[in-house]
Amino acid sequence: MSNKFFNDAVIGNKNVRATFSSTGELLRAYYPSVDFKQFVDFFHVGMKVNDSAIIYLHQDINNRYNQYYTDNTNILNTEIENTYFNIKIRQTDFALVKENIIAKRYTIVNGNKLDLDLSFLVRSKLYSNDNNMVSGKVIDNGLIQYNHDFSFSIFANKNISGHRINDVESCFREAVLTDKDYIGMSNDSAVSYNLGQLKSGDQIDFTLFIYIENNNNIKNMEELEEKIENYKKIDVNKEYTQAKKYWTNYLEKHDGLNLKENSNKIVNDRVKEIYKRTILLFPLLQNEETGGVSATVEIDENREKSGRYSYCWPRDAVFIAKAFDYLNMKKETDKFYENFCKKTQSKNGMWEQRFYTDGTLAPCWGYQIDETASVIYGVYEHYKNTKELKFLQSNMKMCENALHFLFKYLENIFGEKEEKDLVKKEIEEQVIKEGRQKDQIYKHVSYDLWEMNEGVHLYSLASIYGAFNAMIGMYEEIKPKYENNRLKLEKIAKDIQKIKDEIENIRKYVENNLYDENTKVLRRNAEDSKMDISTIGAVYPFELFGADEKKVLNTVEKINMTLRTYTGGYLRFEQDSYMGGKYPWPVTTLWMAMYYLKAGNKKMAQECFNFVVNSTSSLGFISEQVDNNTMKPSWAIGLGWSHAMFIITLAELLK
Repeated sequence: MSNKFFNDAVIGNKNVRATFSSTGELLRAYYPSVDFKQFVDFFHVGMKVNDSAIIYLHQDINNRYNQYYTDNTNILNTEIENTYFNIKIRQTDFALVKENIIAKRYTIVNGNKLDLDLSFLVRSKLYSNDNNMVSGKVIDNGLIQYNHDFSFSIFANKNISGHRINDVESCFREAVLTDKDYIGMSNDSAVSYNLGQLKSGDQIDFTLFIYIENNNNIKNMEELEEKIENYKKIDVNKEYTQAKKYWTNYLEKHDGLNLKENSNKIVNDRVKEIYKRTILLFPLLQNEETGGVSATVEIDENREKSGRYSYCWPRDAVFIAKAFDYLNMKKETDKFYENFCKKTQSKNGMWEQRFYTDGTLAPCWGYQIDETASVIYGVYEHYKNTKELKFLQSNMKMCENALHFLFKYLENIFGEKEEKDLVKKEIEEQVIKEGRQKDQIYKHVSYDLWEMNEGVHLYSLASIYGAFNAMIGMYEEIKPKYENNRLKLEKIAKDIQKIKDEIENIRKYVENNLYDENTKVLRRNAEDSKMDISTIGAVYPFELFGADEKKVLNTVEKINMTLRTYTGGYLRFEQDSYMGGKYPWPVTTLWMAMYYLKAGNKKMAQECFNFVVNSTSSLGFISEQVDNNTMKPSWAIGLGWSHAMFIITLAELLK
């Protein structure tokens, strides 16, 4: 697989997602959810003009490109102008609303003075392995690539003019595909279509379809071919209109901040575009069945630069869910807490580091205590938005289990035991209870929210503080329901008192261990004095400290001295080594914007917000990091957490 570190654009529907480069190349295709399964190693399309070799549509020296979404939709357009042959092509990519199909509609205009003979070529290489080998089978109007579990079918409404099942590399460049075989054990195959003669000044339309299916949904290959035979009759213009209407209606329904009618000077055209792109991105990141939310669409399958991205971190998803609430996405938030969080909570009350969006445990290297605390905090935040007591009651058991895990975590810290002993003891008790004494016992000291440092962290304790206050709020709301249940009320009172005691313990611990008396600033943990933007978490969102407390003001001053870059964006922490550690993050910069709003400094908040607005991609996506030199995204475009913080900050700026 070649490196494909940047998804410049994404399209999709409830089951299918696809990402593209800035030149319109299909990079990835997912089914049935955003994080599984990804099929495409590479997908190359091109044209043969008269007797020429192939002209790759997405990487030719004579091509010029312009890319944009159809207004208010997830329909992607890539304009390609080949200056050598004077051909203009508009490629329009979208997912059909009700089918597992990606449509690739091409409008080709001959601007040459001469008539041109055209052929269209497609080369598709899928991921394959010995345990689930991909093979190819040619059909009249396309190619079926299949393994044991899935099929990936490429077809058009006209028959192919050539094909190659094996050894495509030897002939694809010359754009002449011949093969005696109709089927073969190859994951790299190609087909071609004769588009005929295009006269000077004329236009031709051609549509390619990609249909992805789980083989459990079909009886055999013959049934699949019958479905393709029916699908080739699709009226692509009708499907385009339907997709356009669907996304336009979706956007209008979820304009929770009412930006369409907002005349605030903050809301310029660029802000509106980012806002709309955020609303349209969120459904593509969420697993509709479970409510799990992917951090982004994957960019680093081989873990060359990261630990991978397309997983659901409960913490990240809590903040994305908070943004959902601003956007009239109540159903999506409900499903995240009611379904995903309940499904993924461990029996001891904690949440592991990360999960697939279907709720199964993803590869992890430790746990982060703030994730458990964040879920409690998030449940109450959602309740405050909806005031639905039924939701609160439904999630109380989950939150109480998490609360008691947090109690034990703090007992370990404040009781001066090693944290790993407590975690080991908890797991050992669970293992014995379930009769799994021979299971491997895993244990780790908690990581910080950046997943890089183990220990006791200010942000983590602040998140627990926020969770505790949320639990008090929830208990106060549900107490009337138990007015005739003395035992339940006594238990609630006992928990509330325990919470209040632990809140004081947190304050004392932070004062004694996470505040530097010499420099008068907050520390990220007790082990080092590197300045870290996450210390602001003690102010926003968890409110352990007020924005105008002296220790906070001192900390912010040092943050501005050490983490603010010359472009106005903020780094995560001093001596950050991830991806070089030299670029600011939109998440951290918007975090500072939220701090400044808490402090009443709207001017500085606006500056932070403007940095993010001015550093998005041309299509309105917010990245994980921003290149200071170019002010363009430098990594992980379309990061859910970044977009969530944009919505949260914008909502506060508009108040």
